[in-house]
Amino acid sequence: MSAQPAERSGDPFASLTGQGLFPPARKRPVRMRGVNESDLPELHRLDREVFQEVAYPYFMLRQLFDMYADHLFVLDDGEALQGYVLAGTVLGTGWVLGLGVARERRGEGLGRRLMLEILRQLRNDGVREVRLTVDPTNAAAIALYKSSGFAPAAPDGGLRRNYFGPGEHRLVLELSL
Repeated sequence: MSAQPAERSGDPFASLTGQGLFPPARKRPVRMRGVNESDLPELHRLDREVFQEVAYPYFMLRQLFDMYADHLFVLDDGEALQGYVLAGTVLGTGWVLGLGVARERRGEGLGRRLMLEILRQLRNDGVREVRLTVDPTNAAAIALYKSSGFAPAAPDGGLRRNYFGPGEHRLVLELSL
């Protein structure tokens, strides 16, 4: 019986080092900050990565930046944006209009950091109620929002059929600050 060649693992040096020729790269630390106009192309790239077919068009992100720059935060690792959160306010109610984290950085608590920051900012601005919408099949996002205190909007339990068009249902959640 012969040993399986190391090439089968995808790294011909795996058997020599135990973890391959190079150890896994450490992820760069992220810094939360407000958004600058020069960030818009990178923000658009991240939004498309996260939200794909329901991502904001560039012109819409531009207008949202113009209207809500005080409620737009990013997580920046010095090379690329790794997450963002955007909220708007209407008549004392805040709406989380977007919260996304780069695929390779999910599971690190970055979404929670973003949510806590936007809720802090909205509370400081006198907002007393916050709402958001989420794809009802996005279990990770729903868990984050519920653990942050959000609950389905009454009286219909929050599910809004065809909210973004045919077949694009959304769950509407709300939180009192």
